[in-house]
Amino acid sequence: MDTFDVQLYIYDLSRGLARQMSLPLLGRRIDGIWHTAIVVYGQEFFFGGNGIESCLPGGTVLGQPDRVINLGNTQVTEDIFIPYLAGLGESQFCGSRYQLLHYNCNTFSNEVAQFLTGNEVPSYITNLPSEVLNTPFGQMLGPMLESVRVSPGGTNPGTHNPN
Repeated sequence: MDTFDVQLYIYDLSRGLARQMSLPLLGRRIDGIWHTAIVVYGQEFFFGGNGIESCLPGGTVLGQPDRVINLGNTQVTEDIFIPYLAGLGESQFCGSRYQLLHYNCNTFSNEVAQFLTGNEVPSYITNLPSEVLNTPFGQMLGPMLESVRVSPGGTNPGTHNPN
């Protein structure tokens, strides 16, 4: 049976500012404000304010990822994966459910990583929002950040041509 490599693309939305400014603002150092995507079958899949989208790897406005983690291999074929994504996009990962701090690209990447490989996104990424919100400055920013929608740009995964 064929296997397919699954990667986690990690982008720092702050472009290094979080590392520089977090200690004086939050009282703790954070290394980045993470956006993640799953790369498999020659496509990058991610969740944002427009729902689930895809593009060629590194093809969003974010450019090339800051880090790439190999999550393992999957035996799930693209013919099974695309309908699975469509189902997620109609239910738990439609654009209206997006919340920057609580239900975001990292939530999606973690769900898809587990489906494909059984592995999770590293906790330093998934725990970051709660770490920030547990600081006085984070509590002040929380309500404002909840209204922010991130959409790095892509197309609906059901419309891409895998050839």
